[in-house]
Amino acid sequence: MNYVSTNPEPSDEATFFQPSAVQCWCFLPRAWASSVRLDGKTVIITGANTGIGKETARDLAKRGARVILACRDVEKAEAARKELVEDSGNPNIVAKEMDLSDTKSIREFADIINTEEKQLNILINNAGIMMCPYLKTADGFEMQFGVNHLGHFLLTYLLLDLLKRSAPARIVNVASVAHTWGSIRLDDINSEKSYAPRRAYGQSKLANILFTRSLAKRLKGTGVTVYSLHPGVVRSDLWRNLSKPIQAAVKILTPFSKSTTQGAQTSIYCSVEPQLERESGGYYSDCAPAICSREASDDEMAQKLWELSCHMLDINWD
Repeated sequence: MNYVSTNPEPSDEATFFQPSAVQCWCFLPRAWASSVRLDGKTVIITGANTGIGKETARDLAKRGARVILACRDVEKAEAARKELVEDSGNPNIVAKEMDLSDTKSIREFADIINTEEKQLNILINNAGIMMCPYLKTADGFEMQFGVNHLGHFLLTYLLLDLLKRSAPARIVNVASVAHTWGSIRLDDINSEKSYAPRRAYGQSKLANILFTRSLAKRLKGTGVTVYSLHPGVVRSDLWRNLSKPIQAAVKILTPFSKSTTQGAQTSIYCSVEPQLERESGGYYSDCAPAICSREASDDEMAQKLWELSCHMLDINWD
């Protein structure tokens, strides 16, 4: 476990409930429902053994999709698979191992999918880690940036040909209003000079939105569309790395936060809403278009991040 010293700056406890943070508390989810069926379609959801990923899988399975749970913990994934099969009545749910903190694992997973699956209609980049102590991935990336952005960037790259062959297809990137907490630090992308968990998480979520914008432009005319979203503040395992003071504050606000089922609704919306077939590259919250920060609309930074991501992953993706 690698730790670095940090430069003096406000603590996560002091800044967590500033206006930019508080605005993410979404008390009344927008009502939305759809009868769209996904029979004959294949879906991959990362981190689908718990939280909003699991609830997204439950909903899409009930719509008839073949759902692949891409998870780091195989035992938990298998337990989730059994529960989802029983609840949905859909036996076509499978669990496969993939660790987003290890590019070797991501490549092995993608090889299996590209070999065994005839199509991929929806890729939901859902898994994430939030405000953990300073750690590095197997490849030496700061953990939050490595898992939340680079891991999904690489996975999407490796599965893109299959998605194109399966068009119309969709890519859904679960971001967060927490993208307002950080900026893309091109000169210290791995937070080696200084590290603040909240800021690093914000950087990774900002990267999700910038990735979505860049990818949408590159996929124009291919039949593959891409969306990013804020699920709301959800009662889930994502909060497990927060300090005790923040966890205590979150617990007080629990009655006003979303259940995992409520938190999954915008992911489901971006996956199945027919009207979105004509849209790509947008940011959504509560099953509707939402406004992101000025930094998240910076196409010049999006291009720089794209180039840096390709360099870090040693891939050529024009």
